[in-house]
Amino acid sequence: MATKRKNNAKQRALKLKKSHVVASVICLLFVLIIVTIIEVIAFASFEAHMEFSTSENGIRRAVNAAELYDAMTSDGKEFDKAVFDKTVSDYRVIDKDGNIIYSNGDKGYIDDGGRPIMNLGTVDYGYKIKVYRDTTIGFLPPTLDNEYEIDAQSIDVFDNIMSNLDLKDGVDISFWVSLEGLKDGSTMIYRSQVMVTSTDLIFMVVFTVIIALIILLMTIILIANFISGIVNQRKMKKLLFMDPVSNDHNWIRFIIDGEELLGKRFNAKNTYAVVNLVFIKYRSYVLCHSVEEGEELLTKVYQTIRENVGKKDIVARTSSSFPMILRYTDENEVRMKIQSIISKLEKIDPAHKFTFQAGIDFVPASDGRRKDVHLERYYNNACSARITLSDSGESGIAVFDKKLLNDQKWIDKITEMQQAAIDNEDFLVYYQPKYDPRTNVLAGAEALIRWKTKDGLIPPGKFIPVFEDSGFITEIDHYMIRHVARDQKQWTDRGLNCVPVSVNVSRAHFVEPDLAEQIRDIVDSEGCPHNLIEIELTESAFFDDKDALLNTIGRLQTYGFTVSMDDFGSGYSSLNSLKDLPLNVLKLDAGFFRGSDDPEREHIVVAEAIRLAKSLNMKTVAEGVEEKDQVDFLASEGCDMIQGFYYARPMPSDDYEIRMAGGTDPDMEGTGSASDVSTQEEIRTETENTNSDATDKTDAKDEETTTEPASEENN
Repeated sequence: MATKRKNNAKQRALKLKKSHVVASVICLLFVLIIVTIIEVIAFASFEAHMEFSTSENGIRRAVNAAELYDAMTSDGKEFDKAVFDKTVSDYRVIDKDGNIIYSNGDKGYIDDGGRPIMNLGTVDYGYKIKVYRDTTIGFLPPTLDNEYEIDAQSIDVFDNIMSNLDLKDGVDISFWVSLEGLKDGSTMIYRSQVMVTSTDLIFMVVFTVIIALIILLMTIILIANFISGIVNQRKMKKLLFMDPVSNDHNWIRFIIDGEELLGKRFNAKNTYAVVNLVFIKYRSYVLCHSVEEGEELLTKVYQTIRENVGKKDIVARTSSSFPMILRYTDENEVRMKIQSIISKLEKIDPAHKFTFQAGIDFVPASDGRRKDVHLERYYNNACSARITLSDSGESGIAVFDKKLLNDQKWIDKITEMQQAAIDNEDFLVYYQPKYDPRTNVLAGAEALIRWKTKDGLIPPGKFIPVFEDSGFITEIDHYMIRHVARDQKQWTDRGLNCVPVSVNVSRAHFVEPDLAEQIRDIVDSEGCPHNLIEIELTESAFFDDKDALLNTIGRLQTYGFTVSMDDFGSGYSSLNSLKDLPLNVLKLDAGFFRGSDDPEREHIVVAEAIRLAKSLNMKTVAEGVEEKDQVDFLASEGCDMIQGFYYARPMPSDDYEIRMAGGTDPDMEGTGSASDVSTQEEIRTETENTNSDATDKTDAKDEETTTEPASEENN
């Protein structure tokens, strides 16, 4: 569904990207033609109205002529043509066979094929009347349905009339009237003339001018709207597809043009590199200067990149990242080009030292057209490669490879499995005992997590960082607290010598204001005494929300829980943390006991840390202890507990029960572990794989896995 929505959005963007100028021009012309036709029809209708309205007198004259002829030929009278001609001029009388019997005048003639402009019945006039336009002379042009064409002579006559037109006197309109049904069976064709008054002519001229102005105005409006539409479309395209800083491609345009480039048939044989180039610490520059200066710098960076890539290569800007698609023939060529660009960018401002990191993913050649190109996938891969450089802060180039792909597949796999593992209780609780080095008596333990699958156990370093990134780690916290409380309750009921077990709670959980109540309710639901549960937090939680953390710690202690700080000495503000946090237990980081070039200085630091903890009424636990001389030294300095492979490795709950029952001599195990080289090497291997016993728990920090959205920078 998300892919479908994405495709729809891309299609809408593509539609907006395309310019519809041709379609708009065609539409404009079509509208103009329609408007013109409508106006011509209106003008013709007005002309016909003028003809009809002015022809009434002419028709009456023709009827009078016909009635006079009937009167002069009735009752067998002999027709007196001379007398008739004095009254009627320009006429013809035609018998039934079409022969002219009588005629007078020689102006114009109506052919037999002529079409009348009026065809009147006999009701009003007693004759069947047809009205024809005079084809030789007249003021008005032929109507739309007139089959006659104006010949050159008539045009000349018409032009002559128009040039000599005097609106004060008006103008004569002549037409022929055919009157059928005379008493002797003949037909009279009578030429009639009607005066069109100056008022009618003025009205007609005004009407014509108004029509012309309307057409002109509509044309101007349509053209203005057309131009405005094009301008607005270009503005919209600029807003949607153009980056305001570089005045060139933005992310949307990069994706559209990039996929179009990769998807073209004639580009299938070409190889391309998709690059994620990031300006490291750009935000720090803006913080020290200004947004305006920062944008000016980004513009320079973009221009430098653009000048050093091919004309057909695509470059865009998004935030402080610069996505690119570069055509190449050799992978080393791409590396050298990117390195050259980075070298120039580092020196873009002599007053500052800038760093840039690039991730690359390669788009191989294809035998056929690349179908369904997903540019964002390649860019995401380039971003994943670039992220592997993020911790260094130095300039560099990384290429997406199979290992990164496998890492991502692993993340996807365990993400899909995580909830089912909770529901099926596939997460196992392992316990690593803590001993009092002065008496070698079991004094506590730490709960560690393992993931049981059909392929074996998965160490926490393989999945805990993923859970921390996704937020699922809070579910793991609840799971561990519940199962430890359940085990402690069972062991207490069986009369075993239970000691406090520490459970690590992730820093993400401490932002919840009711965390103390959540822990209390979970432990109470299992019926476990609060003093048997120790809540362990890392020093990093102190830097999120100090007030919330102090409040949660205070409430946990009020409910009877012990609170400890893990990995003391691994951070940069440990003493400051101790000053403010009212802790019960301090766990010394395993790094204190991994060997030093100056053992004497190491002993001084450890001894003072133990002394400081005692002064603050805190117990101390030393993690990662493997050697007997370390145990002896810690015992002499008053360290309360030791947790490390010297005494015991993390173990399942059944084996831990034996420890509680005293079934294993810790002295013997410790001696053997310290002296057996092969076993010790195996232990170190597991320690590295699980990020040591000091971090082999829900706060595991092994194999740092960083994920980041493709469009963001890890600055």
